[in-house]
Order: sequence, then structure tokens, then C-alpha cells
Amino acid sequence: MNSEFITSVPYLHTERLLLREYRREDFDGFAAHCADPVSAAHLVPADRPAAWRIFCSQAGLWLIHGAGWWAVEEKETGRLVGNVGAFFREESTVMELGWNTYRAFWGRGFASEAAAAALDHALEIRREPKVRALIASANESSLRVAGRLGLTHEADTEIYGKAVGVYTRERGSSIV
Repeated sequence: MNSEFITSVPYLHTERLLLREYRREDFDGFAAHCADPVSAAHLVPADRPAAWRIFCSQAGLWLIHGAGWWAVEEKETGRLVGNVGAFFREESTVMELGWNTYRAFWGRGFASEAAAAALDHALEIRREPKVRALIASANESSLRVAGRLGLTHEADTEIYGKAVGVYTRERGSSIV
């Protein structure tokens, strides 16, 4: 019997982006994003050691659930522009979407493009019945992305001591 455990992260392709596994060389950009108070305004603040724990836990979700976070790479340049996830929180049965674009790449539509690929993967490939995104009301750019994806406000909740809206979309529902 082979005792090696192997998992793989599916590669997703869009017109401009490659969604791929996290790599060690991605960490500096990830840590800088987490430490930037403007970029991370709607995230949990993280210094470099905390960013490393987040980075590794996001990568490790693929082992636990067969779902997780992708590094988002611009095809044309090979530059890392952010990350996007289709993952499960510890006690949730609903797949969650998350997206972050590094500040140098804001305003180019990368978050919408990457999140649309992750959404399609969740609903059409994995056949998840429903997905959700947790978004703070002040996070206007993420609210616009959610709207483009056809996610609608379902409820309000709290995460990490912050009030957030729960935005959802069910498989089979169309963008309005």
C-alpha cells in the first residue's frame, strides 16, 4: 500500500488570470497585503507571523475539505495579484467565497474575474447547492463584486467581532 498522501489544487483559467496553488514565493506579497492597513481594512489585521499562519491554513484547507484558496496570477506578466477562495469554515456546511486583490492591482477587475471563476467552480464543478460571502457594509468594492456575481443579501451576522452581511447565491439561480 502506498502511504503517500497526495492532494492537488485545481487550476482555474480566466481570460487574464490563472488561479493556482499557493507557493512559498507567494508569501512576501501575501504578508505585505495583510500588513497594509489600507489593503487589509476589512480583514483581520496580521503581522508577518500571523500572516504566515493564515497563509498556511488557507493552503491547508485543500487537505481538509478538498476546497480552499488559490493564488491569483496575472497570465500576461506572471505577477501575483491577490487570492481567491471557495472554502468551508470549521462549522459551516455552506461553501464560502472570499477574494482579495493586492492594492497595486486595484481597479482592474481582477477580483470580479477571479471570484467568478471560483463561484463557477463551486456551483458547476463541485455542485455546491449554495455559496455565501461575508462582507462588511463599508467594504463597497467587495459589495460590488458580490453584486456582479449575483449574490444577494440574506442576513447579518458577526465574525471576528465585526458586523458583516451574509450574501448568498444558490446553484441554478441566475444573475439579475
